[in-house]
Amino acid sequence: MRIYKICLFLALIQLSTKNYSQGIISIDNKTKTSKDLTVGAERTSEYLPLLKGKRVAVVANQTSTIKKTNLIDTLLTSGIEIKKVFCPEHGFRGTVDAGENVSNETDEKTGLRIITLYGKNKKPSATDLKDVDVVVFDIQDVGVRFYTYISTLHYVMEACAENKKQLILLDRPNPNGYYIDGPVMEDAYKSFLGMHSVPIIYAMTIGEYAQMINGEGWLKGKIKCNLKVISILGYSHKDLYQLPVKPSPNLPNMASVYLYPTLGLFEGTVMSVGRGTDLPFQIIGHPALQKAVYTFTPKPMLGAMEPKYNGKVCKGYNLADFGKEYMKDAKKLYLYWILGTYKNTPDKTTYFDDNFNYHAGNATLKQQIIDGKSEEEIRESWQDGIKKFKLVRKKYLLYKDFE
Repeated sequence: MRIYKICLFLALIQLSTKNYSQGIISIDNKTKTSKDLTVGAERTSEYLPLLKGKRVAVVANQTSTIKKTNLIDTLLTSGIEIKKVFCPEHGFRGTVDAGENVSNETDEKTGLRIITLYGKNKKPSATDLKDVDVVVFDIQDVGVRFYTYISTLHYVMEACAENKKQLILLDRPNPNGYYIDGPVMEDAYKSFLGMHSVPIIYAMTIGEYAQMINGEGWLKGKIKCNLKVISILGYSHKDLYQLPVKPSPNLPNMASVYLYPTLGLFEGTVMSVGRGTDLPFQIIGHPALQKAVYTFTPKPMLGAMEPKYNGKVCKGYNLADFGKEYMKDAKKLYLYWILGTYKNTPDKTTYFDDNFNYHAGNATLKQQIIDGKSEEEIRESWQDGIKKFKLVRKKYLLYKDFE
C-alpha cells in the first residue's frame, strides 16, 4: 500500500515517467476494438424491419457509425424515411465547444433538418415529434455521470413516453464500464450535469442505463418509455474498449477518456484541464500554481475557441503518459491530483466555482478537500452509496459483469 501511494504522489509531482508504473498492478481486462464485437448499429437485421414504412427521427452525432459509414447514410441507403436528426452537446459533427449553444441547421450532405438538444432546447417537443413514428438513438457514451449524453437520453426517453413514440436504442460499449467509483448524486445537486442517483463512474452501457431510467421510474411522473435496446454482441463489462471515433472534441484519445472521470472534476475549479491545447483532459494547470514544472499556454482551436487562460502560461502537470499507460489499471478516481493542486494553489478561496458541487453530485466532497481529508477518508464516505447503487444496477445489466 505504501508503494502504491508513493506511485500516486510521483504521478502528481511529475518526477519521472519511469516511476509511473511502480506499485500499479495490471488488470486482466481484455482490450477489444470495433473488430472484436458487433455494436447495436451494426445489427441492422434486428432493427431495419422495425423502421420500414415508418417516419423516423434519429438522435446521432459523429460517433453514430456502422464501421466508417454514418448511421444516417446507412438508413437512407436502406430506404428508411428519416424526417429529422436530433443532436446532443457538441453538435452533429462533434466539433462544437462544450457548453456552446448549437443552432438548428440543415445537414449539407443529406439535406436533413438537424435539431439541437442542448442549451434551452434539451428535450424534443411535441411539435418536433408530430411527424415521427419512431426515434432511433445511437450515441457513444463514456460512462461518466457529468458527460451530458445520458442527460440527453433522459429527455429523449421522456419526450417519447409523453408523445407515445417508440425509442430504439442502438447500444455501444462503455470504455469506462469495468469499474464503479465516486459519490452517488444527491437530489439537491441534480442538473444537466447529472440527473440521476448514480456514482460518477457507473459501469453501464447506454442501453443498460436507459433500462434503469425506465425501470426506476426516473422519468417525469414515472412514465415509461416504449424502449427497445439492440444489444452488443461479444461485449462484457470485464472488457476494455478502444473507441474507434473520438466521442467529443476534447476527448481525442483513450488517455483522455480514462482520465476524464478524474479530471472532469477540475471543470468546477480554477484549474485548466488543457482545453485549447493538443492535450485536453491530459494536462492540468494554473498560472499561479506552486511546485509545478510543466507549462502550457491555451489558445483558441476547434472545440475550444475560448479556452480558460487563453494566451496565459499555466504551470501544472502533464498526465498524458500516465493516462495512456496506467490510468485504466487504477480502476478508481485519482483524488491525489485535486488534493495536491488545492494545497498548492495560493488563493484557496477561489479554487472552487459554483459548478463543482454539480460535478461532484454533493457539497461534501468540496468540504472534505477544504478540511484536508485524506484520499482514504473521502473514498470511505462513498461506500454505502456505491453498495446500494450496485443492487439497483444489477437489475438492468445486459452483459456479463466484472464481479
